[in-house]
Amino acid sequence: MTGITASGRRGIAAVVLLTAGLMTGCGSDSKGGPAWTAEPGTSPAGGAASGSAGPSGTASGSAPETPAASATAGATAAAWKVYTDPAKTVSFELPQDWIAQSVEPDKGTLPGAVKIEVKDAEGTYLATLQTGLPNTTAASCAASARKAYVVVSSVPVELPHSGGEGTIDPHVVFRVIQGYRYFGSYGITNLVGGADSKACQLQNVVQGLPGKGNYSFSDVRSLKAFAPDEKVAPAKAFDTLDQAAGYVNKGSEFANVQRMLMSLEIKN
Repeated sequence: MTGITASGRRGIAAVVLLTAGLMTGCGSDSKGGPAWTAEPGTSPAGGAASGSAGPSGTASGSAPETPAASATAGATAAAWKVYTDPAKTVSFELPQDWIAQSVEPDKGTLPGAVKIEVKDAEGTYLATLQTGLPNTTAASCAASARKAYVVVSSVPVELPHSGGEGTIDPHVVFRVIQGYRYFGSYGITNLVGGADSKACQLQNVVQGLPGKGNYSFSDVRSLKAFAPDEKVAPAKAFDTLDQAAGYVNKGSEFANVQRMLMSLEIKN
């Protein structure tokens, strides 16, 4: 593929906003264990659009590259709970039957960093929350090697962050980059993707406050156009942009993931 087809553009236009640029219940009283808070009842799609974690949780600016998109219209789970790490540094909502598990933080992360993996009821991996990430330089490549990408969904979320060149306010995004297929990924980021709607990689990372490190809540921390012999999962792969739009706008998985990501709260 050398470009986005006319039919692909029409399919996306029917259900999402296309834009260039960057724009993602049981209790435990045991000491040292994660805190869960059940939140029963039905919530409308995108119920966490305000970025709050709900009544039991603890828990901005404009940019030319940020589309005025809204939360996905897919149906969300009926019952939710709130996960809080033992040190109460982070919290977020997730469907009642999903699993959040604390694992060993990556080497090189700051003291006090947390790493939490989220899986669905069947044990299928969905996302990882990692805090205390060191600053890294974005991968660069020749202009001829940059790939076209599309922002399928982008919703602003209030989270602690630092600005600077190449940043905007944090957004929950789903972006697709074009290779031999259309590769998609969701996450929270405040890093601009690339100029002219092309990039080597799209980072699902938020530049945190000074001294706190960066953080990521996403399926993959960095999305690229994979080679045919590379493993794509947990990123998504689509044959057309219409399929990517359908995943975002019609499926319950993304609706649930988006609400979860938007409910994230990080203690300053």
